[in-house]
Amino acid sequence: MKRLMILVIILAMLSTILASCAKPKETVDLKVWGSQEDQAMLQKMIDEFKLANTDAIYNITLGVVGEGDAKARFLEDPAAAADVFQFANDQILDMVDAGALYEVTRNKNAIVAANMASSIEAATVNDKLYAYPSTADNGYFLYYDKSVFSEEDVKSLDKMLEVAAAKNKKVFMDVSNGWYIASFFLGAGGTLTIQDGKQVSDFNNEKGVMAGEAIKAFTAHAAFLTGEDAVLTGGIGDAIAAGVSGTWNAEAISAKLGSNYAATKLPTFNLGGTQTQMSSFAGFKLVGVNSQTKNPVAAMTLAEWLTNEKNQITRFETRQMGPANIKAAESAAVKANIALSALAMQNQYAVSQKEVLGSYWGPAEAFGTEMEAKNYAKTVKEMLDEMVSQIQQ
Repeated sequence: MKRLMILVIILAMLSTILASCAKPKETVDLKVWGSQEDQAMLQKMIDEFKLANTDAIYNITLGVVGEGDAKARFLEDPAAAADVFQFANDQILDMVDAGALYEVTRNKNAIVAANMASSIEAATVNDKLYAYPSTADNGYFLYYDKSVFSEEDVKSLDKMLEVAAAKNKKVFMDVSNGWYIASFFLGAGGTLTIQDGKQVSDFNNEKGVMAGEAIKAFTAHAAFLTGEDAVLTGGIGDAIAAGVSGTWNAEAISAKLGSNYAATKLPTFNLGGTQTQMSSFAGFKLVGVNSQTKNPVAAMTLAEWLTNEKNQITRFETRQMGPANIKAAESAAVKANIALSALAMQNQYAVSQKEVLGSYWGPAEAFGTEMEAKNYAKTVKEMLDEMVSQIQQ
């Protein structure tokens, strides 16, 4: 009996010692910003994060600040700003210059591999990853009428023009818009960069001139048509058999084409005798981590969670946002959405707008306008030299 009592006492003492040695769970406080429309969706993601991460007690508060306002609100008081927040990728240079963003140092290689190269480029500054791609849904691609073009036809701009002309149809593109016309120059390998605060462009180099000649040939073709969005949405299915635009016109174009509604990436074009894939500008929504966060590891873990494959699919299902995650973009749900599937295909060839300054748009528009007007008083090289000179002023 005494031995039993002694054993009980020893066990009690051991349990007391072990209990006293057990480390209590840390409480981690994090603040997250998102748009008003995303609040319920983000709260669900946060709740699931807490269930999946039991290493600490996560006290996560959610505030309303949309992507478009994130930079301005953040810079008002960085110390009081959210630890994790969503923002538009065209804000990233200013955010990095202000020292606002914590460099992504956890699972970087996995994040880079999981997301479209164009979205990673949009989140990268000076070879450092500063944000997590969340969506890839602001760009353009090709809508087309399946009763006019086959899937093979729309792979090549030359073939499209040939088929359209034979059927008395038009191929639409707003060439006098710098956003769209850049697809030729970017496809040719041209760049727009910022040096000493000024826009620098090589759109007038040898390949740039080839791209300019391709634009000239396109706009001179009998099957070419240009105009505003209303021209495309009003004419597709009738005189217009294909057009370059974005997801904002999907509903109208789908309604006009009905069972003949189709979309895909932009076609290739003739670059000095070589078929070359047209590029595009793309806009992305990103998730960043505050450089002043008191919990950088937890903040990065949460940011990665909010932008993982599953949650990018959730964004699509909940808000119809196009994923930047490669697997999410290839999911059955996204592929079933014709416009977003086409955008995902094109985004593999897209370039972020993050280094495009205001000085680019006017000269690019002027060059496109001259092409549309078939004003050939000067050579393409001379016109591009003028355009680039004006861009770089």
